[in-house]
Amino acid sequence: QLQASGGGLVQAGGSLRLSCAASGRFSSINSMGWYRQAPGKQRELVALTISGTSGGSTNYGDSVKGRFTISRDNAKNTVYLQMNTLKPEDTAVYYCNAKVIAWYTEYVYWGPGTLVTVSS
Repeated sequence: QLQASGGGLVQAGGSLRLSCAASGRFSSINSMGWYRQAPGKQRELVALTISGTSGGSTNYGDSVKGRFTISRDNAKNTVYLQMNTLKPEDTAVYYCNAKVIAWYTEYVYWGPGTLVTVSS
C-alpha cells in the first residue's frame, strides 16, 4: 500500500513537499516516485528514484528539472518530492508509484493521488 500526503493549494512561485510511504510485505523496492495527470492530459513522469548497487539513480520529467527534487528514506520506505518555484502548469493530481519485489515477483502499486493546485 502507498500512503501519500502533502498536496494542497499554493501560489505560483511557492513550494510544497509531497511524501509517500510504502507499507506491506515486500523484500525490496526497485523504484519509487511520482507521476502526475492534469485535466485532459496523459499521466506523465514527475520524478523517480531507481534502486541500484551503486546508490541508484533519479529521473526527472523535463518540465520539473531544476525545480523539483526527489529523495528517498530507505529505512522508512518513504519517498519525498520537494517542489519549488511552482507554476500554474504544475497543477495536477500527483500519484505515487512504487515497484516492489515480493516472492521474486515485481509488483507495481499506485497511490490514490493527491491534488496540487498552483494559483497564478
